[in-house]
Amino acid sequence: MGSKHLLLLKSTLTPVTHTHTHAAYFSSTSKSQLFSTNRKNITFSTSSPKPISPFHRLTSGLSYYPHAAMPVPRPVSGVILEAPEQQVPDLEQLMILKQKLEDIGIDGAACKPGQYSGLVCPSCKGGDSEEKSLSLYIKEDGAAAMWTCFRAKCGWRGTTRAFADVKSTYAKMNRITKVKQPLREITVESLELEPLCNELLAYFAERMISGETLRRNSVMQKRSGNQIAIAFTYQRNGALVSCKYRDITKKFWQETNTEKIFYGLDDIKGASDIIIVEGEIDKLAMEEAGFKNCVSVPDGAPPKVSNKELPSTEEDTKYQYLWNCKEYIEKVSRIILATDGDPPGQALAEELARRLGRERCWRVKWPKKNDAESFKDANEVLMYMGPAALREVIENAELYPIKGLFNFKDYFQEIDQYYHKTLGYELGVSTGWRALNELYNVVPGELTIVTGVPNSGKSEWIDALLCNLNRSVGWKFALCSMENKVREHARKLLEKRIRKPFFDVRYGESVERMNVEELEQGKRWLSDTFSLIRCENDCLPSINWVLELARYAVLRHGVNGLVIDPYNELDHQRPPSQTETEYVSQMLTKIKRFAQHHSCHVWFVAHPRQLHNWVGSPPNLYDISGSAHFINKCDNGIVIHRNRDPEAGPVDLVQVCVRKVRNKVIGTIGDGHLSYNRVTGEYMDLDP
Repeated sequence: MGSKHLLLLKSTLTPVTHTHTHAAYFSSTSKSQLFSTNRKNITFSTSSPKPISPFHRLTSGLSYYPHAAMPVPRPVSGVILEAPEQQVPDLEQLMILKQKLEDIGIDGAACKPGQYSGLVCPSCKGGDSEEKSLSLYIKEDGAAAMWTCFRAKCGWRGTTRAFADVKSTYAKMNRITKVKQPLREITVESLELEPLCNELLAYFAERMISGETLRRNSVMQKRSGNQIAIAFTYQRNGALVSCKYRDITKKFWQETNTEKIFYGLDDIKGASDIIIVEGEIDKLAMEEAGFKNCVSVPDGAPPKVSNKELPSTEEDTKYQYLWNCKEYIEKVSRIILATDGDPPGQALAEELARRLGRERCWRVKWPKKNDAESFKDANEVLMYMGPAALREVIENAELYPIKGLFNFKDYFQEIDQYYHKTLGYELGVSTGWRALNELYNVVPGELTIVTGVPNSGKSEWIDALLCNLNRSVGWKFALCSMENKVREHARKLLEKRIRKPFFDVRYGESVERMNVEELEQGKRWLSDTFSLIRCENDCLPSINWVLELARYAVLRHGVNGLVIDPYNELDHQRPPSQTETEYVSQMLTKIKRFAQHHSCHVWFVAHPRQLHNWVGSPPNLYDISGSAHFINKCDNGIVIHRNRDPEAGPVDLVQVCVRKVRNKVIGTIGDGHLSYNRVTGEYMDLDP
C-alpha cells in the first residue's frame, strides 16, 4: 500500500512547545515528508514550565501509616501545646512543610506550629456533612506534621517532614491515598485543533476511511510549528471531554487530567446492540462497513488477563472508562467484542467480558489471511477484503464462551466422529467372553460397580477382565486393591496371563508350573501394564488421595482403567452433619467426573451388607452396604455369583448378572455364565 512508502520518507522535525502534552508530531511541510521519521530527530513538547521554587525541589519524604499505627489524641480546637522552652519555627522549613501538605490536598496555610487544627479531610471530604474531621498537628519548629481523620469510614492518617533523606521511613509517599484533581474543561479552541490537511486525508483514504466518516467523528489534527499529529476527539453529548493523539511512529498520548470515556460514545446512546473495538481507526473502519453503533476503548489492551479478583468500581482505574459510561451500556442487550486477534486483544476481550457480563457478550473470529495467520483487526479486514467482508465478520459473531455453558454445535465435530465411529470404542470393547458380548462391553469414561457375596470371585473376575482387555486392545490399568498383598496379586495376574500355576502345590494339580523364563516375561508384562496405588503407612487412603494418584497414572503412564477394590477399605470420614447417603453420593460423583474427564473406565468393588436368611441366590445392587446411590449413580452394575451347591450344578459355574446398563449401545440387562479354572484363575466361556 502507498502508506508503507509514505512511512519511509524523511521529514524535517523541529522542537515544539505545547501545554499538557508530550508528543512527537507529523511534519506538515509536504505530503512527501508527512509520515517519514528519523527517530533521533523526533522531539517531544513539554508543558509550559512553571517557576521552580525551592519548595518544589524537596518534595520527597512523605509517608503513610495504617489506621492503628500511630495514636493521635482527638484535637481540641484552639489549644496550644506548652513546651518547657518556646521554640521559634524555621520559616523556610515551615514553608517547605506546608507546600508538601498542599501537594497532598491538606490546606495548612492558616495552621500554626505547636497547635492542633481541624480541617476538611481531602480523602473523604468530611462525608455528607462536610465536617472538619481531619486533625493536623505541626511541630513547634516547623520540621514535621502529623494528621489523622476521625471519621470511622475514613481513618486516613500519616506524617511528613520538611527534610528527610531516602533512608527515612518517611519516604513512602506511595502509601498515601492520592487526592483526585479536578478534571479539566477543554474545547477545540483551547487545544488549538484544526481540520485535517490533505496529506492526512490521503493517509486515511489509503486505509479505506472516507472524509465523510472523518468529519462525522470530528477527527482533527494538532499543529505545532511544522509538525502535526492526528487528534481523535472524545465527546459526550457533543461536548469535547478528552483528546487522544497519534504520531507518525504510531505512538499515542492523551490530554492529561481529562475524563476517560469510550471513543464514539454518542453513537451508542440508546442502542441495544453495540460493538467495542480496540482502536479509534477500527471504530472508523466499522462505520465504513455500515456499523455506527461502535465505540473504541481509550487505553488499548493489557498484556494478559489478570488472575486477581475484580476490583471495586473505585479501584478499577484501568477500566474506569466503563464505569464513566455506565448509563450508556447498562441497558445494552448485546455487546460484540471485536478486539484485536493477538494475545493482548483477546486479553482485553476477556477483561471487558468479566466486567460487562459474559451472558450478553459476543466475540468475532477474524478471517484467515493465509494458512499461517489471520487478520489482526477491523481495519485490516476493511483494507484487504472490503466492507462486505467486515460486515460478514460482525454478523457471524459467536456467543462469548461461559464456563460450564455450551451449545450442541460446540460438539458437532465430536458427534460426527461418534456417528462415523472414528473416536474409537464407540460400541465398547469386548470383555473377551462370548457370553457377555450382548450384555456388557467396556467404554472409556464410565463407572462400573461390581458386587457379590464374599468369596464369589469379584476381584478374580475383574483381574481376568483386565487381562483380556490388555490382550485384545493393549489397555493399561491402575490398581488400588487394598485386600491383596502385592506378591499375591502378582501371582493371580501372572497365572491368568501365562495360563500356568505359579506353584506346583495342591491347587496346581498335575499342571506344569510356569518356568523362570516365563516368570521373567510375566514380570516385564506386569511392569508395562499395571500401576499400583497403595498406602505405605497405617493410614487408610481417602477417595481424594486415590483419584489424585490415578490422575498421575493417567498422565504419566497412559492408563485406561482404574480398579478400586473394595469400598470398605477406604477412609470414609465425613463431617458430623453429613449422612452416609450424602457422602456416598458425593464420592461417586467425584469418581464419575474423574472417569469422564480422563476417559478412564473405573471398576469399583462394593460388598453387600449382611444378608439375613440368605438362601444362596445372587444379591442385587440395592443390597450394597451404604446407600442406594451405588446403583443410582453407576453407569453399569454387575453382580458376580458362584454356585456353591453341587446338586444345583457345577461348582465352577460363575453367574455374571448384569443388573444395570445406562448406555443401550454397549449392552443390556441379563445373565451370562462362565466357567472358572481354579488352577490358573481364568474365566472361560462354557462349551456350547
